[in-house]
Amino acid sequence: MIGRIADHLTARHPGHPLRVAVDGITGAGKTTLARALAAAVSRRGRPAIHLSMDGFHHPRAHRHRQGRDSALGYYQDAYDFPSFARTVLVPLGPGGDRRYRRRIIDLAADRPADEPLVTAAADAVLVVDGSFLQRPELAHLWDEVVFTDTSFPVARRRGTHRDVGLFGGLDQAEHAFDTRYHAACRRYLTEVAPAAHATIVVGNDDPDHPVLRRMRRHA
Repeated sequence: MIGRIADHLTARHPGHPLRVAVDGITGAGKTTLARALAAAVSRRGRPAIHLSMDGFHHPRAHRHRQGRDSALGYYQDAYDFPSFARTVLVPLGPGGDRRYRRRIIDLAADRPADEPLVTAAADAVLVVDGSFLQRPELAHLWDEVVFTDTSFPVARRRGTHRDVGLFGGLDQAEHAFDTRYHAACRRYLTEVAPAAHATIVVGNDDPDHPVLRRMRRHA
């Protein structure tokens, strides 16, 4: 399945780096899928760039200004979408200079990441994993969108066990997912219908046997 999607992506030559979103709810398996796609693209001879939206968060004080448990706060305040668009998607798009940032924040240290700009190859494939990637601020800037379609119970189990250390225990992680992360994701699914608008949809409840549910062909 990864090979089929990589073949589809590498067949595209838009005249600028191909900008690919790997979207989905928290715990869907987006990062794992994005890494696999980037590796498969690279094996096919195209330069591949993998970025995570973890590098484009707002500072902690901004992220938590509506409360540490706020779902609306996570949905509205977690990510700096305007900066991501300005420093990554626009320069890698039509007419851009192909000079982009790999991140704007050191998330663990909660301080700006002051790193030099990187220049992408003209035929590069950019693969970005993150949440809420089809919000209006970004939706028109992607060339392809992969939606990682994972059910909430499966994503909750994966995500909470992954983040036990981050939250200090399983109960705390489950509370965070229920009140903040997945509550925000449910709002996103309702408002944006991301699976319906994605060009590629991957069923990922079983990551060892993902299912390619849709892949729109381009003329």
